[in-house]
Amino acid sequence: MPSKRSVNCEPAQAVVDELALLIIGIGGQGVQLIGKTLALAATAEGKHAMLAADYGGEMRGGPSNASVVIGSAPLRSLPVLPAADAAIVANHKFTGVVPERLRPGSLLLLNSSIVDPEAAGDAHRVVAVPATAMAAKIGAPQAGGFVLLGAFAALTGLVERDSLVEAMTSLLPPYRRQHAGTNAEALDAGAAAVTDHAALGAP
Repeated sequence: MPSKRSVNCEPAQAVVDELALLIIGIGGQGVQLIGKTLALAATAEGKHAMLAADYGGEMRGGPSNASVVIGSAPLRSLPVLPAADAAIVANHKFTGVVPERLRPGSLLLLNSSIVDPEAAGDAHRVVAVPATAMAAKIGAPQAGGFVLLGAFAALTGLVERDSLVEAMTSLLPPYRRQHAGTNAEALDAGAAAVTDHAALGAP
């Protein structure tokens, strides 16, 4: 049975507006971990964040999606988003290249190692990053999701790099803590890959 969870993270101090993000992929790509990392990093910076997870029972290969909403004030969005302002598509096997709930003109960040950017059309701001290949190149094939997260953070200015590293490290269980260094390297690689794109601005 698919599992759906929502987590509200409300800091004591609010920092204007909000951004709703869809993260789309399959089990084994780290979708849930990067969603949690982003939400935790945002709350560490004094923002409000809400995370919802939607995934199948398979450890690998099944659908794995997450929604993250971040804002500077208490959030208005529901855990199941009717529409989103941005999407990260790590794998389009179960959704297609463009998620149905993505608003026209939104940021669409694609893992071009798997997803063909040409199939995205021209209704969105498409940014292609070969995340799977980049992660393999740095010797961390499990870190493709963090390549995409680093690119997303650089494109939006939503959270700081150091906040992402701290959040990611705190979320890793002890038996995976050895991956913290390469995950951080993947974040940096993703950010570097999109330096030619202007920042969108953040809440």
